[in-house]
Amino acid sequence: MSQHDFNIANQSFPATRTDLNNALVALASNSSGDNEPSTTYANQWWYELDTNKLKFRNEANSAWIEIATLDQSGNNVQSITTAGLTLGATAISVTGAEINALKVQGKETIYVPAAAMYPNTTSGCADLAQVELSNGPEIKCLDFDSSADEFAQFSVAFPKSWSATTVTFQAFFTVTGPDTGTVAWGLSGVSIADNGDINTAFGTNVVATAKAHSGTSNDLNVTVESGPVTIAGAAADTMTFFQIMRDVSADSQTGDARLLGIKIFFTTNAKNDA
Repeated sequence: MSQHDFNIANQSFPATRTDLNNALVALASNSSGDNEPSTTYANQWWYELDTNKLKFRNEANSAWIEIATLDQSGNNVQSITTAGLTLGATAISVTGAEINALKVQGKETIYVPAAAMYPNTTSGCADLAQVELSNGPEIKCLDFDSSADEFAQFSVAFPKSWSATTVTFQAFFTVTGPDTGTVAWGLSGVSIADNGDINTAFGTNVVATAKAHSGTSNDLNVTVESGPVTIAGAAADTMTFFQIMRDVSADSQTGDARLLGIKIFFTTNAKNDA
């Protein structure tokens, strides 16, 4: 902390030397202090100690321009004070709040309800049913039997910003009855481009870790996120067909598993679909 009027008085040599040293310390410390320097100059720096604000004197020497607030404990710049910002030759016109609200590319989700699915013609699950419970929501579900693998399908048009890489999934289901056995769900997919042949095989089926039912009838069960599912022909601007199945060889639930929907996790590599 040091301030100086930067005026070296006509005095003895030892006093002059002290005066010069004090002026240099003030310069080196940006005229730091709780109060502004008693003598100010155009384009002078001042660090206000009690507020941790770095300031700069305007050209008219009539006011201070606040530059930044420093975080002394964290050794960092806490905030920068600006009425506008230009990067390169482009002026940034949005507010800080708007910047914070911008969409960020990365992991995203799509939820596909059972009502958007349909049983396979061969080895298909039961048709979509609406079930009235004794209280609260009614459910639309697809029942998958415990005696053999059964299948259903649905389709998704991923956004153009999709990175066309692997996806993962979670299954949402319930069981009517007290059996606490596990249910294992598998997913596979294939993407079809414009003018592509829809009669194309799905990619490799991936089964999520089997999820045990709570033992309370109609409790909601949510599987852990699956491992990566590689979609055959994955690409932007395609329609992706998915096949969901119950893998009875990997579960132990004796009752029908009622599929309510699938949450698909996918990754984007652009902020929008432009």
